[in-house]
Amino acid sequence: MTGPLVRVVRSGVGRRRVQTAVIAIATMMAVAAAVVAGSLMVVANAPFDHAFAAQKGAHLTAGFDPAEVTDAQLAATGRLDGVTASAGPYPTALLQVTDSAGRKPPAMTFVGRTGPHATVDDLDLTAGRWAKRPGEVVLSSSYQGPAFTVGDTLTASGTTLSVVGFATSAGRSADAWVTPAQLRALGSKDAPVTRQMLYRFEEAGSTGDIAADRKKLTAAVPTGALLGTRSYLDTKRAADSGAAPTIPFLIAFGVLGLVMSVIIVGSVISGAVGTGLRRIGILKAIGFTPREVVRAYVAQALVPAGAGIALGVVLGNLLALPLLDETEQAYGTAALSVAWWVDLVVPAGALLVVGVAAFVPALRAGRLPTVEAIAVGRAPRTGRGRWAHRAAGRLPLPRAVTYGLAAPFAHPVRAFAMLLAVAFGTIAATFAVGLTSSLDEVGRIQDPEDRAAVTVFTGGPGVAHGEHVPAPGTQEPRQADPAQVSAAIEAQPGTASYYGEAQQDATVVGITGNVRAGLFTGDSGIGAYAMTAGHWLDGTGQLVVPRQFLETTGTEIGDTVRVTVGKETAALRIVGVAFGSAEDQLEIQVNAADFPATRPQVFLVDVKGGVSPTVYAEKLSARIQPLGAEATATSPSRQHNMVLVLNTMAALLTLMLVSVAGLGVLNSVVLDTRERVHDLGVCKAVGMSPRQTVSLVLASVAGIGVLGGLVGVPAGYALHGFVLPVMGHAAGTDLPPSVLDVYGTPQLLLLGLAGLVIALLGAMLPAGWAAGARATALRTE
Repeated sequence: MTGPLVRVVRSGVGRRRVQTAVIAIATMMAVAAAVVAGSLMVVANAPFDHAFAAQKGAHLTAGFDPAEVTDAQLAATGRLDGVTASAGPYPTALLQVTDSAGRKPPAMTFVGRTGPHATVDDLDLTAGRWAKRPGEVVLSSSYQGPAFTVGDTLTASGTTLSVVGFATSAGRSADAWVTPAQLRALGSKDAPVTRQMLYRFEEAGSTGDIAADRKKLTAAVPTGALLGTRSYLDTKRAADSGAAPTIPFLIAFGVLGLVMSVIIVGSVISGAVGTGLRRIGILKAIGFTPREVVRAYVAQALVPAGAGIALGVVLGNLLALPLLDETEQAYGTAALSVAWWVDLVVPAGALLVVGVAAFVPALRAGRLPTVEAIAVGRAPRTGRGRWAHRAAGRLPLPRAVTYGLAAPFAHPVRAFAMLLAVAFGTIAATFAVGLTSSLDEVGRIQDPEDRAAVTVFTGGPGVAHGEHVPAPGTQEPRQADPAQVSAAIEAQPGTASYYGEAQQDATVVGITGNVRAGLFTGDSGIGAYAMTAGHWLDGTGQLVVPRQFLETTGTEIGDTVRVTVGKETAALRIVGVAFGSAEDQLEIQVNAADFPATRPQVFLVDVKGGVSPTVYAEKLSARIQPLGAEATATSPSRQHNMVLVLNTMAALLTLMLVSVAGLGVLNSVVLDTRERVHDLGVCKAVGMSPRQTVSLVLASVAGIGVLGGLVGVPAGYALHGFVLPVMGHAAGTDLPPSVLDVYGTPQLLLLGLAGLVIALLGAMLPAGWAAGARATALRTE
């Protein structure tokens, strides 16, 4: 476009500054919301796969006995047929550490590496630097946060190590890294140093492929050299199960954002063109062709919208980065970033919406006869909405208010677009309130062990809560006498209640492989899992299972199954279905009295009100350490981090969607007040005060706000009722009533006012402008 067209576009953009700003801000917020939602949807879709591919993660992590195989022989295994890449051998050991506060987190796998980068398992440093000298350690990023920060110290094998950094391994190859020399110095009889090799294979897409690859390794080294292996498929299964629940949530917000973006941008642009009909007629009268008129008004919409889209992409990326950082921590994946194609697709889609929204009314205007365009552009059609004015006039309200209540009927299409914007904003607010309440409840009930204030570890064989399985060749820690530990807990001042738990591998008729069994002693009701069906253990001979167990075995509540733990077998009746997320192994809950040979590995303790869990744990530890046990204050789990991430996402996306809805209202009210400048001038000339003018403008959106709330709250309630079960099923579990039934009547009534609040806030600025305009506005007509 050149010459007169450029001047028309420049004049139109500069003359309607408020409208131009609204178009730019509305498109900016809409695009930013879409970029945030889109980027989070991308990273939530198989985050493990993306991180694993970026890091060239190990398909198989293998442990070897250095007494049986040399480092040269291990290096040679990287050239076996089917091996595409390998790294190692790295010295490794399973070590018990103590932090600076004297607490003992679960045993950690240490690996000696000279740097983070390798052809396999190319680590991402998330904070600090790599360990370069003795006395330094880099921890897995899963420990970053409340547990450890850069500069903290921990003690392993009597050596004090300073935390100098955090790194992420998508394949979970280790919990901590030190220099190779430091690792060898940390080894001992109780924590022997073994060798770790990392492999990538041509075929590794299934358990069968991994089994075949493992056979090649076994055949390539001396008998007994291979101590154990871990497949990336196990890590992938656990990571994907943690990510799956967020996808329906992000899709819901993404769809809300996209639909609202189309509504708002479309109404803003079409309104901008529609209010310029009179000017279009004038342009045609001085010689502009219909095609030139259409081009000019589409360009007037695209200029501010293009600026808003560009700013929206930048803002969306800035807002997405901290959320992606939190998502990395929650998922335990490598560095995440906004997908490049999101930054291309979203702006392209927004431009298309803006172009179509501007082209349709501009084309209609371009085809109007010149005289008709000038006449139509002056005001709403004669007589439109008069019935509404007559009906509102009968209400016992001030005339300014009844005039405002009837005003939207003069522009029914614009009012309907405003209603949709307010309704979608209310839907987003209602859904977000319900979602955050549900997620908080999930965080509270997700892991009963996390609800205990203090955890007491007795040691011994098995997989205690949160502990690692000792590496092959590592001696099991000595187990304290549970009876003595129980007596010490009873005698410790501040004890409110406690129960014992052991976790063991078990076999169940009808399931291939092992399941994980939680065996409870004492008053386990205080640590009961939330139930989606049936009831918790209240006697012997009972079994509580997750939903996946019923699906795998084809059983239901009331059926009896045979469970074997160690050398003991018992016939147990299924009495309940527990709430929990699907991991890489099924978990069942039983009464320890059905398997007398099993002794508690942990005691979960609640303390009395006013008692500090940390102080309690320190005093109890002093009493039970001579027995071989240890007490620690319970720290937040990764699940709680995920709840925080989802709550943050919900709050941010809701704020953005509500802001976009408010901007839609703002634009519509600006258009109305601009069009009614003559009417407002007449009203002021006959004595309408500024306060009455504000009342008139606010009343013009009040009815729409109330109606939007009445529509949005039930829709948001229904959306919550649909999305939450989908999130649960994606995680492999049903949801208990306490997670689904989170709305109270007072809360719903307050949410019903959200539509009114959105509408009034959006109209506040133009109402002030209208109140400040002088009666001399009559002259502009």
